[in-house]
Amino acid sequence: MTKIDVPENSLFGLANLPYGVFSAPGISRRIGVRIADQVVDLAATLGDRVFAQPTLNAFMAQGRLHWEQVRRQVTALVSDDLPDAAVHPLDAVALHLPFEVADYVDFYASEHHASNLGRLFRPDAEPLMPNWKHLPVGYHGRAGTVVPSGTGIVRPSGQRKAPDEAAPAFGPCRRLDIEAEVGFVVGTGSPLGAPVAVDEFAERVFGVVLVNDWSARDVQAWEYVPLGPFLGKSFATSVSPWVVPLLALEAARVPTPPQDPEPLPYLREKNPWGLDLDLVVEWNGQVVSRPPYREMYWSPAQMLAHMTVNGASSRTGDLFASGTVSGPEKDQRGAFIELTWGGKEPVEVGGEPRTFLEDGDEIAITATAPATDGGRLSLGEVRGRIVPAAPLTR
Repeated sequence: MTKIDVPENSLFGLANLPYGVFSAPGISRRIGVRIADQVVDLAATLGDRVFAQPTLNAFMAQGRLHWEQVRRQVTALVSDDLPDAAVHPLDAVALHLPFEVADYVDFYASEHHASNLGRLFRPDAEPLMPNWKHLPVGYHGRAGTVVPSGTGIVRPSGQRKAPDEAAPAFGPCRRLDIEAEVGFVVGTGSPLGAPVAVDEFAERVFGVVLVNDWSARDVQAWEYVPLGPFLGKSFATSVSPWVVPLLALEAARVPTPPQDPEPLPYLREKNPWGLDLDLVVEWNGQVVSRPPYREMYWSPAQMLAHMTVNGASSRTGDLFASGTVSGPEKDQRGAFIELTWGGKEPVEVGGEPRTFLEDGDEIAITATAPATDGGRLSLGEVRGRIVPAAPLTR
């Protein structure tokens, strides 16, 4: 039998217990929970075949009361002796995409990010568009290109046209960027024609992941008028391997910033779902930004309510992301287009001035939050390395 030793200041202690999907030699993909630097096989310990599935979807679909029950069971389980065969060192397993992504929606919920881009793109106009403070602006992304942390990101190719060029050309992206985001995973869906109210958020959303929404800024700039992001965003979106249950984030809950004007009734929250998350962005191992999620103007409950208010259904495994997390200070900007002010103000990485991503660059995004035991917990890490563009086939 194995007794797991949890260091006093572990970011993956009993107050966290995130779920993921792992495999190991002789063990097919299945659900595990992380405690310290160990992964506990839930199929081998809880005796429920739902945990022998290769995704979290079937478990998530069982609903909040079951999530609470299982969390109590898991807390007791990992506090006691465990069968040796059910405990795996983290470095001895492979981690996979933790859930099957049903749909993917990306929002634009940071006032600081939206204002910075407005100043960059429309220097002679108001930074925010007239609708921005009335609704959470978003777009539908591509679920099929959501990939797990560690997946190589192939430099995308597409049409791009710089302002000083007479005509568009096709080729590899020259302004490849990141977006440090927080993603929310729907556990129990809603039927077509039935909007989700803001106060249903905690009943519907299972947990939280970190997201890097890779962005081809030159492709995006040429294509986005009039229908918004398309090829500049759809080539890859990376997510972290551990889904931190919303139940673990009660101590991280904070009010959102003041919302003025007051939102329309369907977006009003009595107890807003702001979250006190501290993100860190590393570029080739060097910290370049520390975005604070607590600065986000729109809450995830408001995002879900707006996403369904027209009667759109939601499904188990839906992923909706916050959009770039940025704060008021320069070193809190969660995208390099902001951090380098459109490439005009390079940052030093590894002793060299840098603006956008080069082949071989690696980005890691991590985050921590206050935990219910008075310490802190980790949301894990989302990591990706840029590989050269694929050759064009004719």
